[in-house]
Amino acid sequence: MQKIVILRLGHRPERDKRITTHVGLTARALGAEGMLLASNDKGIKNAIEDVAERWGGDFYVENDVNWKSEIEKWKEEGGKVCHLSMYGINLPDAAGEIKLCDKLMIVVGAEKVPTEIYDLADWNVAIGNQPHSEVAAVALTMDRIAQEEPLKREFGYAELTIVPMERGKRVINNVKEE
Repeated sequence: MQKIVILRLGHRPERDKRITTHVGLTARALGAEGMLLASNDKGIKNAIEDVAERWGGDFYVENDVNWKSEIEKWKEEGGKVCHLSMYGINLPDAAGEIKLCDKLMIVVGAEKVPTEIYDLADWNVAIGNQPHSEVAAVALTMDRIAQEEPLKREFGYAELTIVPMERGKRVINNVKEE
C-alpha cells in the first residue's frame, strides 16, 4: 500500500484558508495519510483533523514545518517527491512510474515556489501545462497514481458514514449513545 503525504508550500493564512483546507480534505478522501503545512495556521490543522475525527481515518496535519528539512528527511528515508506544477512533464507521462512508488510526498505550492523545489523533486508534474487549481491537481494526481480504487475507500473509526444512494441522503451515526 502506498504511503502518501502532502507538503503544502506557501500557504498564506489570510488568503488561502479554503484552498489549503480543500487540498487537505481532497488528499485525505483519496488516500493520503497526512499533510505537512509549511506555514503556521492552526485553524487549518484543527479543521481538517476535526473532519477526520468525525468521518474516520487517521489523517493528520503537521503545522509550521520546515519544507526543506521535511523533503530531505523524506528522501533520506527512501521516499520520492512529486512536485505538482504547470511547468513539469504531463501527468499521463509520469503516472505509471509514480504509481510504483511506495512512499511518496506530493508537493503543492500556493504562491511562487522556491526554485530549489524543482531540483529536489524526483518528478515535476503538470496537469496539462495550463493554470489550474491546486485542489484539482491533487485530485487528478492521486486518482491516476492510486494502487487501489480511491473512491471506494472505507474509513475506519468514523463517527459518521454516508450510505451511497442513487437518490436521497442517508448518514449513519456510528456513535452509540448510552
